[in-house]
Amino acid sequence: MTDSFADELIALLPRLRRFALSLTGKGADADDLVQAACERALRACDSYEPGTRLDAWLFRIIKNLWIDQIRRRKTENSVPLPPDDQGSPSADGVVLAESRLMLGSVEAAFGSLPADQRNVLRLVCIEGLSYQETAQTLAIPIGTVMSRLSRARAALLEALGEDKPGRIEGMRLER
Repeated sequence: MTDSFADELIALLPRLRRFALSLTGKGADADDLVQAACERALRACDSYEPGTRLDAWLFRIIKNLWIDQIRRRKTENSVPLPPDDQGSPSADGVVLAESRLMLGSVEAAFGSLPADQRNVLRLVCIEGLSYQETAQTLAIPIGTVMSRLSRARAALLEALGEDKPGRIEGMRLER
């Protein structure tokens, strides 16, 4: 393992956690998933090809680990728990209340999307992966990425009461 590999891995931890959180819905489960992915990546660092996108490689590891966990849960008949309600501190109570309402609306709308649409939306709009990188990460055709993204955007807009594509405060919808 090279120092640059370890440095890049460490720099990606916040993005990996965000992706894992979008899959699991729970902070503790996301942390466990990221830890397992990092362990797997460190064990398999020799198979990583320098010059390729490390983030896409790690997102794929996380996705595969999550699929394995879901399969295990189905055989154990356990049900995933709902996401934690986590707010962020703010000095202004009105701004905090409005932010929480908007965040709650966006989280509800995002959470109501099918998992395949949530994953594509997270990778393209939040993580900034290209359609091709997203297709490779999720092992689906690029056309499927585009159609899922289009349906996810439309569903979010409808759920949030927006009537036209563009921006929803801080969320890039056009690519």
